[in-house]
Amino acid sequence: MAALVDLLKKIYPDILCDIQQRYRILHSVELFQPIGRRGLAEQTHLTERNIRSEIDLLQAQGLIAITPKGMHLTTEGTLLLEQLSGWMNELNGLNVLEMQLKEKLQLKDVVIVSGNSDEDAWVKKEMGKAAFHFLQKIVKPDDILAVTGGTTMFAVAEAMKPFPFDGNILFVPARGGIGEQVENQANTIVATMAKRTNGAYRMLFVPDLLSEASYKSIIQEPAIDEILGQIKSASIVLHGVGDAIRMAHRRNAASDVIDQLHEKEAVGEAFGYYFDSKGNIVHKIRTVGLQLKDLNEKKYVVTVAGGKSKARAIASYYKLGKSDVLITDEAAAKVILRDNPL
Repeated sequence: MAALVDLLKKIYPDILCDIQQRYRILHSVELFQPIGRRGLAEQTHLTERNIRSEIDLLQAQGLIAITPKGMHLTTEGTLLLEQLSGWMNELNGLNVLEMQLKEKLQLKDVVIVSGNSDEDAWVKKEMGKAAFHFLQKIVKPDDILAVTGGTTMFAVAEAMKPFPFDGNILFVPARGGIGEQVENQANTIVATMAKRTNGAYRMLFVPDLLSEASYKSIIQEPAIDEILGQIKSASIVLHGVGDAIRMAHRRNAASDVIDQLHEKEAVGEAFGYYFDSKGNIVHKIRTVGLQLKDLNEKKYVVTVAGGKSKARAIASYYKLGKSDVLITDEAAAKVILRDNPL
């Protein structure tokens, strides 16, 4: 591939710039369709004049259709975009980043999408699509998938479509809710995933934070015990990783807990466990649902997290050795490799 690119550049020096620009336009249309020219110019950071000429070419090629509501990809355009994605990743060096990160974190699989999800909302959507594509490779009929909450998991849910096989898939929340926006709650996310994949789901109606007495009482309830059994038997876990201090504030943690997290230099959080940059657990909250020890028995633990701001949290989480699959973005990957050189 590299040799072919070098030959093309000699014949047409600007070919790569043109290909990347048109790929970016097609990609943006796919993400935001139906979209108008002005909106497309804002998303691609191109002038409306450039957008107009490129759209005329792409429409003539049958890749984009223009309607009163805006532009959208044709079937041929969607197919071309899928065919180009692997080549564009190689062209942009993402495949090299994936190999380096895979070696550094000692993982089975790494998938990296371009961009920084801290800055651009579409990057999180791309991570969601990448997560679903990965799930298509590993999900089997009658699997149980345990899923956490959060905006990244919501993006995964939004990207889902029916799996290409007959058989029921059961989605269950990996843990109780933390009182955030309802669309980001694990219960809502598993319901969305089930609807989009024609699967089934169960809900866990318990708060994330419980006193010891409440915890002992609630887990003895037959209905709760049943759903917990399904959660524990999940073969695939899909979850995110949070910034420690931000997650503590989202849970309305007491000021002394936040002070403790600062003192112990906590950087990340997953499943109610807070850990420092070396992967040491420095604080844990009592939660109903999956615990870190439960991950050892799972066939796949798929972590989806990105953004430059989460790089330290992601790197420290993998020192716990509880997941062997990472789907992230370019910004997080570069910071992880920079701060943890091979």
